[in-house]
Amino acid sequence: MKVLFLNPSFKGKFSRTSRSPAVTRGGTIYYPFWLAYSAGVLDRSGFEISVIDGPAEGLSLEQTVKMACEFKPKLIVVDTSTPSIYSDIETAAILKKNIKNSFVVLVGTHPSALPAETLEINKSIDAVAKGEYDYTIRDLAFALKNNEDIKKVDGLFFRKNNEIIQNKPRQLIENIDDIPFASEVYKKYFNIKKYFFGASDWPMIMIITGRGCPFRCFFCVYPQTFHSRNYRFRSPKSVADEFEYISKELPWIKEVGIEDDTFTADKERVREICRLILERRIKIKWYCNVRADVDQETMRAMKKAGCHMLTVGFESGDQEVLNNIKKGITVEQIKKFVADAKKVGILVHGCFMAGNPGETKETMEKTLQLAKELNCDSMQFYPLIVYPGTEAYQWASQNNYLISKSFDKWALESGLYNCVLSFPHLKPEEIIAFCNRAFKEYYLRPSYIFMKLKKAIFDPREMIRTLKSAKTFFKYLKQT
Repeated sequence: MKVLFLNPSFKGKFSRTSRSPAVTRGGTIYYPFWLAYSAGVLDRSGFEISVIDGPAEGLSLEQTVKMACEFKPKLIVVDTSTPSIYSDIETAAILKKNIKNSFVVLVGTHPSALPAETLEINKSIDAVAKGEYDYTIRDLAFALKNNEDIKKVDGLFFRKNNEIIQNKPRQLIENIDDIPFASEVYKKYFNIKKYFFGASDWPMIMIITGRGCPFRCFFCVYPQTFHSRNYRFRSPKSVADEFEYISKELPWIKEVGIEDDTFTADKERVREICRLILERRIKIKWYCNVRADVDQETMRAMKKAGCHMLTVGFESGDQEVLNNIKKGITVEQIKKFVADAKKVGILVHGCFMAGNPGETKETMEKTLQLAKELNCDSMQFYPLIVYPGTEAYQWASQNNYLISKSFDKWALESGLYNCVLSFPHLKPEEIIAFCNRAFKEYYLRPSYIFMKLKKAIFDPREMIRTLKSAKTFFKYLKQT
């Protein structure tokens, strides 16, 4: 039986798997890695699969439909996001109409948070897989193949006789080692050169070494709608095995991105992974997502094992705001973290949000001043995006801060982040204007430009990375 995995096109190079899906100023476009893991499970289970990534390939709707019809899948798995949900469902409905006897299932954080509501948007959609869907899609595929009752498929919401049926919830996957390597799936089904992360070397790939996050940030969508706050991780040996596979089977890859929500949640495990990488003499650069609480000893172990950059959410330069969003980090910790990273020689890609609870014009200025003081290799500034299923969305709804309940407003026409929050003392236009200004002020400082030029002179790969990001940066600079 044939199974199609689709990342549908939406507003150009829309990075759907990013924690805040959007078209980015720096040209970043994530791999649809959750689709890839599910595709790997189906491939291993003996199904004939195809993967279509519309944003990465720049496909039109017509091209997508043509490719899908030529493949003739029985099961169509469509990835979604909140800003693109209406477009995603429209694409799914068109495929359903054009491919006879096909079964269409939606996946992603949005339908996981609002499964029944999502199915009501268009009655031609057959089902939603809630949460981690690797084994939900596998079991659904076997049920369809064998003409079995899909009522037995845990984690599925489906339509039957105009009624939405909710199956038993699926248990979280405990043995993450059992899931195929994403890198194996990329090699077989993806055009690796189509993906880019502005803060890393290119070409790069993205992998997951653990699912879930034990911390309580009130805005983060994956732990609250998808993987839970229970951090389940692969063994150090499994991670080292994949690094070794990449270095041998994909030798042209310049960098590996570890896209766990918080890779360093278990620092002892991180140090063991680093020990195995060094023991096997694996030579490849990598970056990872962390909190601003990584100690210098762990940083040094990571640096020796090839880590060149830490991606971290600072969120705000105001302590009260950090407390309000349950960040569990202090401004002083942030400063020490960056200072330690510089001592060790690891780059930092930092992220700040505007529009958090307790935000004012004054706290936003404190955020910008802290960003400049930290002077990281790269920095993002974007409005707080509240997603269904998160505490942030509940807070915004209960306080009547949402300016729209139409999810297509979660992105601008260009695909960039939009602000859908309005406070009595702070309007959405002011939050967006601050993010645009902060972006310009940070990157157009003479000291920052000199720092980047200096790095580019001594490292040709740094020049490639900088030029690719700068091209997109100046494109959006003209629009703001």
